[in-house]
Amino acid sequence: MSLSPLTPLEAALDYRFTATALLRQAVTHRSYGAPHNERLEFVGDAVLNCVIAQAMFERFPKLDEGALSRSRAGLVNRETLAQLARRLELSRYLLLGDGELKSGGSQRASILADALEALFGAVFLDGGFAAVQRVIVAAYGEILQDADPEQLGKDAKTRLQEWLQARRLPLPEYAVTEIRGEAHLQQFVVECRIPSQEVVASGEGNNRRAAEQLAADAAWRQLQVQSQASGQRKTPIGRTRNE
Repeated sequence: MSLSPLTPLEAALDYRFTATALLRQAVTHRSYGAPHNERLEFVGDAVLNCVIAQAMFERFPKLDEGALSRSRAGLVNRETLAQLARRLELSRYLLLGDGELKSGGSQRASILADALEALFGAVFLDGGFAAVQRVIVAAYGEILQDADPEQLGKDAKTRLQEWLQARRLPLPEYAVTEIRGEAHLQQFVVECRIPSQEVVASGEGNNRRAAEQLAADAAWRQLQVQSQASGQRKTPIGRTRNE
């Protein structure tokens, strides 16, 4: 059994590394030193796209190539990967240089997304395709289970706005609640508020737009949970439950 301090991360992934050096490399940013995670990120990006492509191909047999490509892109973008990385508390395990640490690099969406892809690449190299497929599907969880091809091709703010408009609900309000870091490496925290639904969600990114997108995605997911809790069946935009 590994005695590495990264063991909690292995537990979060539900995967035990044979080659623990791969795990360390996956969480090592280039600012910290070599070997860093960029080569593993390259592998992980390819594996992630393959796993998600297969999942979408099997789940939606009537979708054409263009729709499948758009759906996959909506699931493997930086915002989604950063969200998954935060769920895994990946920032706790990142190895960063002093400059990146001081500028809040452990919370930067690009660094988190890249590190998660590197982790997927490390699992693939350590355990093979079946292992990384299981890890990726588990990490995505309800995001993959609830995937809607009609919505995945849209950015989070557009998807949220259309969802609200279809139900004649007030549009969301966005507000910057915090700005951290030095001027050239700022991190923005944005809240997305939908008072009529008692929804408040936040997102963090290296610019306001990215933070708004993450906040909108989090708000949309809160609304889905509310709908499920109230017993409402999800339906495509523009349709009613009786159709």
